[in-house]
Amino acid sequence: MTTAPARPRRSVLYMPGSNARALEKARNLPADALILDLEDAVAPDAKEEARAQVCAAVAAGGYGKREVIIRVNALTTEWGEADIAAAAAAGPDGILVPKINSAAEVETASKLMDKAGAKAEMQLWAMMETPVAMLQAQSIAASAVNTRMTAWVMGTNDIAKELRCAHTPERLPMMTSLGLCLLAARAYGLVILDGVYNDIKDEAGFAAMCEQGRDLGFDGKTLIHPSQVEPCNRIFSPDPMEVEFSRLVINAFKLPENAGKGVLKVEGRMVELLHAEIAERVVAVADAIAELEATG
Repeated sequence: MTTAPARPRRSVLYMPGSNARALEKARNLPADALILDLEDAVAPDAKEEARAQVCAAVAAGGYGKREVIIRVNALTTEWGEADIAAAAAAGPDGILVPKINSAAEVETASKLMDKAGAKAEMQLWAMMETPVAMLQAQSIAASAVNTRMTAWVMGTNDIAKELRCAHTPERLPMMTSLGLCLLAARAYGLVILDGVYNDIKDEAGFAAMCEQGRDLGFDGKTLIHPSQVEPCNRIFSPDPMEVEFSRLVINAFKLPENAGKGVLKVEGRMVELLHAEIAERVVAVADAIAELEATG
């Protein structure tokens, strides 16, 4: 598994690879990460032009601390392998491969990146968006041990299409799919990002779905419009009061008089060692967010 640096991935914004203006605008957006898209956002007759445009933009740099990912076309398409070769040469932080259905496909994509000369730290991200992928979630996640894969992106629009289910605000029809992927991702140490929200004008609905995704355990959310970045960042950021209490918990367990203790009382609340571990993660995320926002 490629070791990805610990960093915020609250907001991960798709940008169409065929739109040069959008690629330029993305350099100044406050998203934690960008997915420069060669797949769904690009018509078949524009695929090769978009590939060249995206790879040139990535190679030119200027995206600051934003994590830059190129989404290629599926391995089964006529563009997939060439996309991976070109993307690897451009040097993004990672390559996102859609329609992953098996561990074997993860291994193939990782080997294609190796063949193309991708740097050791370049990550492989996978779209989880089909019924087969949901049923194979554990074996796909387990393949991270021997490949570059570090993150999953939920393709909720495709899941709804394939299941023939309603894409309701509560997402009950696809909750099994989300849950299976969350379990597998956490079991094998993968980052996992929630799917997109389609109604750009429905701010309340978007906020509610961000809150649901956060509460389910997603690390962040993929987005389709810059207007969604700020509320997504806010909702997926640790609450300041939670961060303050987490620091108190960490410090309490570090006190010499508490050495070896498994349970402590902090600010009138009983906390165990597991709470200290949770606190360390909360503080690490908060500090990483502060650093990212300070340096842009």
